Amino acid sequence: MPAPRPGVVSVVLVNFRGTDDTLTAVEQLGRIDWPAERLEIVIVENASGDDSAERIRREAPHVRLVESSENLGFAGGCNLGVAASSGEYVAFLNNDAKPDAGWVRAAVKQFESSARVGAVASRVLDWDGEKVDYIGSAMTWFGQGYKPLTAQPVPSTPDRVKDVLFGTGSAMFVRRSVYDQLGGFDERYFMFFEDVDLGWRLNLLGHRFVYEPDSLAFHKHHASMSSFGAFKETYLLERNALFTQYKNLGDEALANALPATLALTVRRGVAKGGLDSTEFDLRKGASNDPTMEISKETVAAVYAIDQFVENLPGLVAARDAVQSSRVVSDSRIWSLFGETDAPSYTDEHYLEGYDKLATAFPVTESPDVTRVLIVTGDPIGAKMAGPAIRAWSMAEALSKDNLVTLVSLAGIEPLSAPFELAHVRPGDDRAMRKLEQSTDVIIFQGLAMALFDSLRTSDKIIVADIYDPMHLEQLEQGKELGAAQWDKQVLDATEVLNEQLERGDFFLCASERQRHFYLGQLAALGRINPANYADDPDLDRLITVVPFGLSEEPPVHERDVLKGVLPGIGADDKVLLWSGGLYNWFDPRSLIRAVAKLSETHDDVRLFFQGTKHPHPGVPEMAIVAESRALARELGVLDRSVFFNDSWVDYADRQNYLTEADAGVSTHFAHVETTFSFRTRILDYLWAGLPMVVTEGDHFAQLVAEEKLGVVVPSGDVDALVAGLESVLYDDAFAKAARRNVQKVRQWYFWSAVLEPLTGFVAEPRHAADLVARGVVGTGTTVKRTTTRRKKHGVRHDVGLFFHYLRNGGPTVVVKKVRSRLGRR
Repeated sequence: MPAPRPGVVSVVLVNFRGTDDTLTAVEQLGRIDWPAERLEIVIVENASGDDSAERIRREAPHVRLVESSENLGFAGGCNLGVAASSGEYVAFLNNDAKPDAGWVRAAVKQFESSARVGAVASRVLDWDGEKVDYIGSAMTWFGQGYKPLTAQPVPSTPDRVKDVLFGTGSAMFVRRSVYDQLGGFDERYFMFFEDVDLGWRLNLLGHRFVYEPDSLAFHKHHASMSSFGAFKETYLLERNALFTQYKNLGDEALANALPATLALTVRRGVAKGGLDSTEFDLRKGASNDPTMEISKETVAAVYAIDQFVENLPGLVAARDAVQSSRVVSDSRIWSLFGETDAPSYTDEHYLEGYDKLATAFPVTESPDVTRVLIVTGDPIGAKMAGPAIRAWSMAEALSKDNLVTLVSLAGIEPLSAPFELAHVRPGDDRAMRKLEQSTDVIIFQGLAMALFDSLRTSDKIIVADIYDPMHLEQLEQGKELGAAQWDKQVLDATEVLNEQLERGDFFLCASERQRHFYLGQLAALGRINPANYADDPDLDRLITVVPFGLSEEPPVHERDVLKGVLPGIGADDKVLLWSGGLYNWFDPRSLIRAVAKLSETHDDVRLFFQGTKHPHPGVPEMAIVAESRALARELGVLDRSVFFNDSWVDYADRQNYLTEADAGVSTHFAHVETTFSFRTRILDYLWAGLPMVVTEGDHFAQLVAEEKLGVVVPSGDVDALVAGLESVLYDDAFAKAARRNVQKVRQWYFWSAVLEPLTGFVAEPRHAADLVARGVVGTGTTVKRTTTRRKKHGVRHDVGLFFHYLRNGGPTVVVKKVRSRLGRR
């Protein structure tokens, strides 16, 4: 296996007696908008039994040709091609498809947007770009994946990025590490549904399969099975659907679905063969001849079930592997299935049997799933501050098992996410009430409850994220506004928090210090009472610690941003990074003085303030920013030893700054805000493995001291700062030891670890006992939804389909469908 090459895309094409098409696809790949040095083309010659290999070798000498001694089918051929590839990403392209110029670039952009993106599904149209091949995926309850709107005119409605269950093997991308984790395509399939199975397994492992419409390809739609007989296609489809369902459904869902699926397979075979299954009834005069002539379509269904039985030992092992490693629930995967109640065959005898099975077995009922609404006051986009990052991380973690909507009150940029995104303006209670009514659990930060009556009066389960003690923050932030305004701001913040503490069912804070502080405030409001204490003497189910977290994926340096790039900072300089913003309760002036003093003996020390202009338009630049610039200018170190970013570093770009830094720093004043604060910028330093210098008095200063992650200095002590900076920057032994300790501590703060109390609560949400006892809320648990199935053919079905096609394809597709229906009558 070749060594993996970062940034390289390996395109795998499988050739079986289609060399003309294959060479055309190779020619088209030479025209795409992607660097040739980062593109690898691998062709698997799948034992065509002709001169294919010779022609490919002669006419496309630049490709990597792999010759198989036998026809391995699409699944085995792709696996063979991937084994010979070296790219960080593997792309699959049918040999009778052609890529658009932006096919690769758009897909790679999605991979780079998030480490959770494990695969990208391309938009695929017919060869002329007039009809749909693939614009999304769906799954029937009986295990057959399908592509909605296939062969219909291209929808007039705008396409959008979305998460899907699977992509089409004719044009899709998979992150190589994820492909290897999955073991590639299941070669038992040979062809058909192997892409469905791969996508389902990928989703179960917590990776995202993202549909990217700008990654465009065109497909010829060759009738590749026509020469082999339609019954063989039926056999493969029926068998492989059973394989897929058996491997990937959870125990409860499989117990409900498999009996009905097996029965439906038989009914479909009988219907396709035009048989009468009452023929052998003793009351009928059937011939006693032991043989009869029946359609191979009928036999194909029986053979498919028999081969399912034959393969059970291997399928059991595969199922055990899938189910033991899955991290996503069936209830969450169901949301990717689309329209599951889709018979897929229109024979009346078949439809009668379909309805009987769907009525007798709970196969069309969507599983219970908790709907979670998360509200943040900060903007969601490329530039995100702490509250938005925290809300986004919660949404990502909870979306594995729940249907999540993340709401920003300040605006949302188009981003790819495994959950819904929405923008609600402050005060637009009509929009918020609509969201509140359709959810089970509401998680919010900051002022959300004060801004919306629908949240304040909601009887849903309320989780208040109070990791930011806003009333203590206002003691510092408002002290320069005059006594009256200062009093008002602190009082307003206190009243906002008290309202949350009086109504919330569950509270999140950032540290044990904060928890003890809030327990006192809860006690003063009467929330520490026998009802809450009876079954929870530690009160962990009332208030718990959920600190800010960090990604398990370490930061990667993708481009130079400071060293050798920013004027005044050389490639070999020592860079101190101040991550995050500058606020009045911090003490950057002592740090600037210390750097100025240190630069007298070390002319290569550089301090960079990463953020000065907050991404939230409502947060003004604070006075400390101008004061810090003025001091640096006065000391003669501005743009020489001390540098300020005029804006805010993009969330996805901050890793480049962190990986170029030699140490992290955070200095603040000694006051009550410090005591109960949780400096999230310290987590960036942990994430990047940086030794750090911090001021004493807060949670992280205690951690730095206890775990020897750097140096802790007294507030305002410039000489101590100089000594500390000297140690982390120029004492190699000290810095290496600190870095080793940081590597150990950082795993304590992975999002997957710190969010466990929240994910555990949402898995079994309930109202606080005292709120139920006092009649503030009606019940102690969420109300489970039940559904009643209606027959999906007839007038109701047609009306439902009308709105489905109107929503997904527009008026043109609706007209086409109506004409098609009338033509069959």
